[in-house]
Amino acid sequence: MEDKRPTYTASFIIPHKGREAMLIETLDSIAAQRCETLTYEVIVVSQNSAASEELEAFKSRMPLTVLFNEEGKTISHSRNLGANHAGGEFLAFLDADVRLAPDWLETMHQTLQQQAHTVLVSARQRNSDDAPPLERIRTALSNAEVDAFVHFLPGRNLFLSKATFLEAGQFPEHLMTCEDYYFTDKVNELGKLFYTSATEYVHLGEDKAFLPMFKKEIWRGQSNLASLSGRKVPLRELPSFIVPLAVSGSFILALALLILGMQPAAAVFLILGLVPCIAYTARVKSIPNEKVSTFSCLLFYILYFPARTIGTLKGVFSHVTTDSHK
Repeated sequence: MEDKRPTYTASFIIPHKGREAMLIETLDSIAAQRCETLTYEVIVVSQNSAASEELEAFKSRMPLTVLFNEEGKTISHSRNLGANHAGGEFLAFLDADVRLAPDWLETMHQTLQQQAHTVLVSARQRNSDDAPPLERIRTALSNAEVDAFVHFLPGRNLFLSKATFLEAGQFPEHLMTCEDYYFTDKVNELGKLFYTSATEYVHLGEDKAFLPMFKKEIWRGQSNLASLSGRKVPLRELPSFIVPLAVSGSFILALALLILGMQPAAAVFLILGLVPCIAYTARVKSIPNEKVSTFSCLLFYILYFPARTIGTLKGVFSHVTTDSHK
């Protein structure tokens, strides 16, 4: 039977679970897009039991479809479900907690067509108003390379053709986390990934406090090793696996030696653990236009590396749940 669904220039795909406040802000920013020559639809793939009246009201402002997915399915499954329902030539994958600049869609479309050999584009992250130190650190790291070709892009704002999406094999549904790393690495085999400053977005759900960040990083790290399966791992990725283990091991040995009364040896391993943290802190401080204190950066990495180690080990020995994807 012939498919009677309308076609669009682009389809926004937004997986969602939990509270709707930030999703509503995301949809508001889509409704405010300035793109007279482009048509778009929005597909929200919800793991809630029902859509609220506030969400349903957006159907009068835009072509909106709300699909429902089973609660236990991964975010990749929700993205693929939305993409396979989409009628757009291009797909715009968003997280349900971003606020797009008004020219985001038009700029993404132009950038993808104008950058030679480019198959995937993403926009620069901008701090929210009165952003705390942790958010500024996250934004700085996200913007470490702008107006450049990169090897990886986070999944919260991606723009590519549907043909590229299908050729790359879609998102990996077996991964609970790290799915964007896996997917964009596969896309990178087909062409270039471009990170542009020509437009921007605010990550409304960005980490803002250190203790919640520590807990989230444990969850985020649980698919670290699983994300290696089925792809060739380049050398540039190895530090992200080795450094957290090395730092955490040094801290544990320092504590054990201190308990045993071996203070000089404990000091040596404490310094060994701090050296990578200091080096990564210097990297953040070297990023232009991001003013973050040295203390905040150092605290971030002292917490980040052990959290990633715990998450990696937890992923080896236990089943990853979706509790943190809210």
